[in-house]
Amino acid sequence: MEIYKKDLSSPASQQFEKLLNSQLSKNKIEEGKIIEGKVTKITNKYIFLFIPGLKSEPVIDVNEIKMIGMSNEVKEGATISVLLEKIEDKNGDVIVSAQKAQKIKGWNELVKCYENKELINGKIIQKTKGGVIVEHIETGSLMFCPGSQISDKPIKNIDNLIGVEQKFALIKLDMVRGNSVVSRRQVVSSNKKEDKAKLIEQFKIGDVIKDAVVKGYSSFGCFFEITTPEGTLDTLCHLQEISYSRVNHPDEIFNIGERHDLKVISIDMEKLQVGCSIKQLSPDPFEHISNYQVGNEYTVKVVKITDYGCFCELEAGLSSLLHNSEISWTKKNISPKKMFNVGDTIQCVITEIDKEKRRVAISHRLTQENPYSKLENNYPVGSEIDGVVENLNEYAIYLKLADFDISGFLHSNDLSYTENPEEELKKYKKGDKIKVKILEIKKNEQKVRVGLKQLSKDPFDWFKDKKIKDIVTVKVTSSDNKGLFVKPEGCDVQILIKKSQIAMSASDARPSRFVGGERIDAAISELNFEKRKVSLSIKLLEEIMNAKAIKEHSSPLSGKNLPFSSLSEQLDDKKNKKDKE
Repeated sequence: MEIYKKDLSSPASQQFEKLLNSQLSKNKIEEGKIIEGKVTKITNKYIFLFIPGLKSEPVIDVNEIKMIGMSNEVKEGATISVLLEKIEDKNGDVIVSAQKAQKIKGWNELVKCYENKELINGKIIQKTKGGVIVEHIETGSLMFCPGSQISDKPIKNIDNLIGVEQKFALIKLDMVRGNSVVSRRQVVSSNKKEDKAKLIEQFKIGDVIKDAVVKGYSSFGCFFEITTPEGTLDTLCHLQEISYSRVNHPDEIFNIGERHDLKVISIDMEKLQVGCSIKQLSPDPFEHISNYQVGNEYTVKVVKITDYGCFCELEAGLSSLLHNSEISWTKKNISPKKMFNVGDTIQCVITEIDKEKRRVAISHRLTQENPYSKLENNYPVGSEIDGVVENLNEYAIYLKLADFDISGFLHSNDLSYTENPEEELKKYKKGDKIKVKILEIKKNEQKVRVGLKQLSKDPFDWFKDKKIKDIVTVKVTSSDNKGLFVKPEGCDVQILIKKSQIAMSASDARPSRFVGGERIDAAISELNFEKRKVSLSIKLLEEIMNAKAIKEHSSPLSGKNLPFSSLSEQLDDKKNKKDKE
């Protein structure tokens, strides 16, 4: 600021200039800075301030002071901090803000704590989407605490935390947006780490911990909760330390809430972890595996039941697996829970001992007679047996065979030689009694295939003494656009003579010429006993008869390509030629 005057040489003017410049140097007036102002007057609406160096008194709205909670502190003569936004607006007024000054001061305080990694004092004032709003005690600044950072454990209700002054850790500051994020979880976890270290110091390698509670498990081990007078501690028993026998998952051995003794095998003070073992509490039972032989029968105890089988003990600690497939000969996908209870003693045969994998497999069904072997002895392949329909689907019938607890598979194609399989299948229902022939027994796969049509003579045998180009007499049963449906005389096999095979002449190859019941001759054009397939052709018969007639009544060099319809003309020409000679 400078003073312009025509005559500044007088002593009074020079002294005034010196005093004014001295005063202005004490107060650096710049927009955007926080300065101190003295309250000179308070009305119902405004608070008037005196700030040296400004040409007019700035004013602050009373509501602004109320919003920042300074109503009790602002009195005449008091000094407050304000942000100088404009030295002079378009109306010539000075614009200041106490609220913005407080926010900037608070932000600077937060930045300082963040850089020094200091905890701050705050209190939760309200819930919001995704977390809570925290107020900084010293500055009143508002901060956000995400829901995941409220506690190290899920909390359903946080009402007891609202309004309580507590410590928070600053985890993020956004200088551009002026946003700050805090965490209560870090403070809680830090306190717990100190307590956890004190708990771990009580233990040493080799200690036996009594009655640890199964808290949870994962694919790599089981978590236990240890209770001491000083507090509780969670520890992990790795999958390999659970049992000397192979364990795929801890839930095969443990249930939540069970109590077990543990042996301390490792302590890590840096990670604050205690490693434990269950199997090291007892000698390795697999050392006694030489007492057991594959193929021998032993009494075992059921210790755990799963969806896929039972875990049984040959002796204390020496476990073996009884898989679902080895429980019964005849029951498929059986539930072990319906067959056994934990604590049952059953007879089993050892089927496998793998010393490298420390695995023993057993079978319960091998202690019983194989019903498939008995069926094969009493009813070998080709025998007839009574059956009762147990179940049906869209392509087969399942029969309970005689007094055996065995299901026989009867495919729809084996119901009849001549009828439609789908239509034949519809004739049967559950409970129907059927006599069938055993076609196949697979003991290892526990499968039996039976047939119904095999009890009667195969009508296809009628063609056993026939060959291609043989002539057969057939009876027309029906016709459609595809051709003629016929049956050979003395045979029940229905055969389709295709439209293209009805006659040599296209004009005569019309199925509509036949109404049904006609007896006609046809030649066998295809015969396959493996595929049970036979094809007939009237056209082929005409060609055979044509060739035969030409051969008998003409020289070998004439009439090779003449159609059957011109045969009479050829014979007449030949007769006239002989008469002239």
